[in-house]
Amino acid sequence: MSAALADPGGGRMALALTVNGHAVRLAAEPRSHLGDVLRDGLDLTGTHLGCEHGVCGACTVLLDGEPVRACLTFAGACAGAAVTTIEGLDTDEIAGELRAAFNREHALQCGYCTPGMLVAARDLVLRLPEPDERRIRVGLSGNLCRCTGYAGIVRAVMAVIAAQRARGIPPETGAERTLGPVGARTGEGTVAAVHLPASAAASTAPAAVAELAASFAPAHCFVQALDLAHPPEAVFALLGDIEAVAACLPGAVLTARPTPDMVEGGLQVRIGPIAATFRGRARIERDEAARSGSVHGAGSDAGGRSATEGRIRYRVGPGSAAGTARIELEVGYTLTGPLAQFGRPGLVRDVAGRIAVELARNVDARLSGVAAPAPAGLNPLRLLLGLVRARLASWFGHP
Repeated sequence: MSAALADPGGGRMALALTVNGHAVRLAAEPRSHLGDVLRDGLDLTGTHLGCEHGVCGACTVLLDGEPVRACLTFAGACAGAAVTTIEGLDTDEIAGELRAAFNREHALQCGYCTPGMLVAARDLVLRLPEPDERRIRVGLSGNLCRCTGYAGIVRAVMAVIAAQRARGIPPETGAERTLGPVGARTGEGTVAAVHLPASAAASTAPAAVAELAASFAPAHCFVQALDLAHPPEAVFALLGDIEAVAACLPGAVLTARPTPDMVEGGLQVRIGPIAATFRGRARIERDEAARSGSVHGAGSDAGGRSATEGRIRYRVGPGSAAGTARIELEVGYTLTGPLAQFGRPGLVRDVAGRIAVELARNVDARLSGVAAPAPAGLNPLRLLLGLVRARLASWFGHP
């Protein structure tokens, strides 16, 4: 493969890479994206650019053996790295098996997503110990396909994993991946080791209850009211049962037995390809006389790259009719890390509002004793349709 040689100028830099096993050197803007460099500088057009926001996954390539988003990765961060595109997987055994399985299972139609899908699928074949459909779907959730419905893709990946393990080829161990832009790298193209002092390292872990200061100042706040057809005292009593509340809250899971003033667990929210599970701890306070309380917690996602801290204050009072209750909520939160780019206040408020409505519906069902609470999971299609309806109603002035 020939390299595009040029003298750096006009802000460009001399970029040295190993691409598909060949050493190349070319001039590139430091802020240009790796996907543009591969396509425009090296004519490797098998790397497709779709959304250019890191969501669709069409641009997925391997950087030093790990899948990354080429549209989010600055070329200047890749100096000295080894890049493998779909063209570089022509003779790769696993990629070959996947191509045959994709053809056999009708796992491609227009083919635009296929290069990135194959790169991501190859990584799953290397890592997953068995053909677990759920884990495959989670692993491929960052690669969008508008044609196939994913069923054939999942079957193809499962078949290749099963065939690999049947031949006695074990999975890689200790190779968890996180898709996204490239982090800091050394000149040799390996991920730079960052040694944090003990105090800094401790700050990346979920905040302990003792560290949740009363002076927490949230970046965003909103209020919401929920009406339930049950007496205030019954509603307030149920809100004091942490395990019952967790069973009613979509996406919630407890990781330790709760105490009256502390709970440890996680909350998963998923909208299409965007999913996050925040795990941490929360301090609980209740005022029986005022039928009010608060939950103040902090946590981080599985990779520790995104973190959140939030506080919910609530008060249970009488509803508009006798024997009914109204829960008044005041929610404040701060979101940091990569997921903050999806955390626009309006979107977060809408999502949190829908979760609260699901919670109220499940609490009502539990108190009524006529139906079991809905499964602890957030239906992304129903949530999306609800958000669209709400947006349309606001635009056209309908209630």
